[in-house]
Amino acid sequence: MGEKKSKSDVLTAVEKVKDAEEKARRIIQDAREKKAARVIQDAYDEARKIKEKKLNGARKKAEERMKAIIQTASNEAEKIRKKSEEDAARMNQKAEAAMSRTVEKIAEKIKNFFEGEKL
Repeated sequence: MGEKKSKSDVLTAVEKVKDAEEKARRIIQDAREKKAARVIQDAYDEARKIKEKKLNGARKKAEERMKAIIQTASNEAEKIRKKSEEDAARMNQKAEAAMSRTVEKIAEKIKNFFEGEKL
């Protein structure tokens, strides 16, 4: 019976070893799965950060371009406004000079008319 008990103890020990090995395999598998999930999550988080950084950079460049375009358009509009004002002032001067000459001619004709001359 001592031999049977010894075999039984050996079989029990072998079963415990097998159980321990199976438990270790499960722990290792769980750790791999958790590590893989953590690696995937970390990669996702890093990709999100990179994406956000790139989007922010693109937004900033777009805003800078928009400001530059608006500034250029504003400068061009100012040049056009000044040119228009100069043109208007020049036309007013010409019109005033022409009006003065016309008024003088009409006044001369009216004077001549009253003095009895022909128009």
